[in-house]
Amino acid sequence: MGAIDTSLQRIYAQLRAGNAGLAIMELDTYLMAWPNQQTREKLETLKSEYDLMADYWIQGATDPERDTQYNKLLQRIYVLMANIAIHRHLSATSFLQQLHNNARQTGRPMNLEETRQEMENFVSEVAMLELEPEHTRKQKTLTLYKAHQQQMNQLFGFLLTSNMWTDSTGRVLEEILVSPTIDAVDQQLLVSAVMLSLMNRFDIVKFRTLVGVYRRSTDEHVRQRALVGWVLGIDDDMRQIYPEQRALVEELLKSKRVCNELTELQIQMIYTMDAEKDTNTINNEIMPDIINNQNFRVTRNGIEEVEDDPLEDALHPDASEQRMEKLEQSFQRMIDMQRKGADIFYGGFSQTKRFPFFYDISNWFVPFFLQHPDIAQFVDKYEDNRFLESLLSKGPFCNSDKYSFLIAFQQVINQLPESVRQAMKRGEAGMGEMAPDESKQQTAAYIRRNYLMDLYRFFRLFPNRQAFINPFDRHASYLPVFCFFCSSQFVNTPLDAYKPEVVRVMNKHRYFSEMNQLLDTFPDSMHDVQYYLWKEDFSAALQFEPDNERALSARARSFFSDGMYEEADEDYERLLLLHPGKISYMLNKAICLVNLEEYEDALKLLYQLNYEHEDDVNIQRVLAWTLTCDGKLEQADKLYQKLISSDSVTSEDYLNMGYCQWLLGNIKEADACFDQYYTLGGDYYEVFRNQEWLYHRGITDTDIRLMQAMVMQHDSARRAEERSNDLPF
Repeated sequence: MGAIDTSLQRIYAQLRAGNAGLAIMELDTYLMAWPNQQTREKLETLKSEYDLMADYWIQGATDPERDTQYNKLLQRIYVLMANIAIHRHLSATSFLQQLHNNARQTGRPMNLEETRQEMENFVSEVAMLELEPEHTRKQKTLTLYKAHQQQMNQLFGFLLTSNMWTDSTGRVLEEILVSPTIDAVDQQLLVSAVMLSLMNRFDIVKFRTLVGVYRRSTDEHVRQRALVGWVLGIDDDMRQIYPEQRALVEELLKSKRVCNELTELQIQMIYTMDAEKDTNTINNEIMPDIINNQNFRVTRNGIEEVEDDPLEDALHPDASEQRMEKLEQSFQRMIDMQRKGADIFYGGFSQTKRFPFFYDISNWFVPFFLQHPDIAQFVDKYEDNRFLESLLSKGPFCNSDKYSFLIAFQQVINQLPESVRQAMKRGEAGMGEMAPDESKQQTAAYIRRNYLMDLYRFFRLFPNRQAFINPFDRHASYLPVFCFFCSSQFVNTPLDAYKPEVVRVMNKHRYFSEMNQLLDTFPDSMHDVQYYLWKEDFSAALQFEPDNERALSARARSFFSDGMYEEADEDYERLLLLHPGKISYMLNKAICLVNLEEYEDALKLLYQLNYEHEDDVNIQRVLAWTLTCDGKLEQADKLYQKLISSDSVTSEDYLNMGYCQWLLGNIKEADACFDQYYTLGGDYYEVFRNQEWLYHRGITDTDIRLMQAMVMQHDSARRAEERSNDLPF
């Protein structure tokens, strides 16, 4: 299979470069190794047309349509190659092969016009159910929805595993997906199928269809799915083959609404990428507080309510109130995370995706509706539970999690205290601040965010997810799919003006690699101070604003980390002229002077700082080290004695105090300091790293070797003791 993939890549590379003739040669070579009669006949037709065009060109004939015909030929070669690639992918993936076969098990080709009529009939039949007697309506409803669900599953699989579309197929599908006479639930499901197919192999007709649905649909849920679909389906490699892709995008970007929605989508994608990090925050920092401060305990027989302890109330009258306050703070922190865009439910629901309901791929994408035949048994069981009804209709969950919650509810309901079950039945329990108001739930941003959560769960948790291009994989390629703002399709477009907003979010969430890729797409007209600050080209930023504090401060830190202390000192001097008396700049300048061995000037600054801020341990720390370097060891020793007795002592304090004691000739005291430095996590080699500094202060090679031996003896003894403590006897 590797050889096949390599051959296809060679064909693709020539197409990507716009070389139709070379692509035909590579395709011819491929078919000699992997013959297929039908494909061979199509290739021969393409080859004949290419040869005819080339002959006219060689003869010097003028043809004003040559460029157009050449590009059409290039596209037809791509379609032929893409269909081969789709077939190979299906053949190599048993899951997709089965999905393909199940969708075509009738043996007759899918007639989309007939399918549209059947989908419209379904809507009419659902409406007619209202006329049925109540005692027969329920069973007829279930039967109708079950048959329709099977049809939609088959159509979903058909679209997902389809070959490259013809223009007529695209037109029919687009009409199906925007028609007001077809159920919006079906339209949303099918849009997702088209998206998956497009992401796995670019198809200009599928791309054009999703763009058309995005522009034309009157249902916001359908429209937002189409937006996500065409965005994730963008392929920069198609620039030569399909210039139409860029033309479609440029036409869309004439609308400020589209630009705003794309910006929101990109930011939401970044928040979606943080789902697992947010889950760790909840599990490690928030949930322990909630569990420790709630009024229930988990037992073998279920969840029991904890009675208040009268003795505890007497001894600690404020304890109950403090627990409640901590509980509220934990919930509020989770609510704040949710409001900022965090996916706070991913971790809790990730295990519930193992239910049989999710064995069917279409169920990962179907919008939540109570008539879904696969959840009928659960709906019947809890249809009079007001809490569940409110949660499923108004809860801040994505569609996938709503299905999970309904199915999982049966497993926990009987373990809850009776008082809680009754409160749920009456609808007294609720989501509180976590439930958004109904008007917010209808906004494009809210709808889109929930759909992204559905997608994230699918691409992270679906057992056969490897069969698909994962847009949430940061390491899949040089340009991750989720970072679509970096696409060349958006360069030099009205969307450029919205890119700084996205860069700020990337910077905040520490997506530095993607941020730099996006900055590289900025036009020259946007290369301002902020741009160069993001690029960390501080000298360039200072050419725009010589007194920009952020640029000066950042450049000074950069100079310092590179050991360029004179340059760093100059920047800190400039900063102090602009901001006289600022402690951090004075302290950093003093450190630069110490590294330049200008101790007298450094001490002037440090004495002033220490006088004005006598309780600042950082100033004392730098002052003590400067005195040590300058040979004022007794003064330094007094400061170190003060530092190591404080609550803010660090391992570095013991290291530097060890040098001071060593220079004073107090060898045992120095050894004790170094030993304490190691105990607090210090690096053994750090003590003897700067031997030149020691030489200049009278410490010889022999002194260093003797100290090394003494320190290592302590270290070996400590390691031996640790090993003996680990023995099982």
